Amino acid sequence: MSARTVLIAPDSFKGSLSPVAVAWAIADGWLRARPHDSVLLSPLADGGEGTLVAVEAAGGWEWHEVAATDPINRPVRARWLRSSDGRRSVVELAEASGLSRLKPEERDPTGASTFGTGEVLRAVIESGVEQVTIGIGGSATTDGGYGILEALGVRSDPERDGFLHLDQLGYLANVEVRVACDVTNPLLGSQGAAATYGPQKGASPEQVSELDAHLERYADQLAAGVGRDERETPGAGAAGGVGFALLSIQDRFRSFALRPGVDLVMELTDFEAKLGQADVVITGEGRIDAQTAFGKTALGVAERAAAAGVACVAVGGGVEPVGIDALARLGAVAVPVVERPQSVEEAMTAGTAPLERCGERIARLVGLLD
Repeated sequence: MSARTVLIAPDSFKGSLSPVAVAWAIADGWLRARPHDSVLLSPLADGGEGTLVAVEAAGGWEWHEVAATDPINRPVRARWLRSSDGRRSVVELAEASGLSRLKPEERDPTGASTFGTGEVLRAVIESGVEQVTIGIGGSATTDGGYGILEALGVRSDPERDGFLHLDQLGYLANVEVRVACDVTNPLLGSQGAAATYGPQKGASPEQVSELDAHLERYADQLAAGVGRDERETPGAGAAGGVGFALLSIQDRFRSFALRPGVDLVMELTDFEAKLGQADVVITGEGRIDAQTAFGKTALGVAERAAAAGVACVAVGGGVEPVGIDALARLGAVAVPVVERPQSVEEAMTAGTAPLERCGERIARLVGLLD
């Protein structure tokens, strides 16, 4: 049996296992079957929950914590990362403003705010870092990012129909901001923030209409205040309009970019260097489905593996034909983790054992080629 180098680079299995836990489980299973292989771990994320733990696992980062408020204004402690040299930082919106902060009965689709994330961002920027990467997935909010802007220093003028003043943002000029975003929705309309993501945050059809109308008025006010209108920009509808807010004030930063989340996380975790050492790469996420084709982690890994000429396998808690096809076009093979018919709830509470067995099966298949 010839020894191989395998790179294991999964996203989290949302609501169940972090990307680090998924990577270790697959690695443990692989090494049962092929103990002489070299295993490289590169847990990944797309800008949502799990981004911080994926980046920290790569090494060279330190945990920090700041007082903030959750989506319904309760005090929380939110974590962020700072590089060992003190120059770079990573912030995860879900830490303060995430849907996971709320029980289903606590969801407040029309009142939930991103103010807590703004508190985190302000503390991070004022700490003296030169670069902030912010992952904006997993939000509980549809406030157009106004909470963030308010915490950063933007003020509303009731006497001028809510005109927004940005004259308190001078301190932002020394920082480079990179937004990790995996969607391309505009702010408004049938594909916008409220219509697309409001229901999963608890919004009724009537509330979706109310939120969309509110976001339109807010977009008018912010556009008048900054002199630019970003409501149609791809990604403006991300995280309930957080993309729109940050795009609108981009001129206040030293530099600004809104980029696919998996690309930014790969940069932060030195994924390409690890891929260059690998004979095979295993990625994965909770579901490999229609969304996989729109820039999720598994697709991002498959694209880079194909470009590097490295075999790629993607494991999924659930695997659907459209996801299989999206990966197959890149030469990657999708493999389900589930071993018998079961509910999503059963799969999510099964722990790491099914992933370990899946990793072992894939390793034994690879062994057939030796």
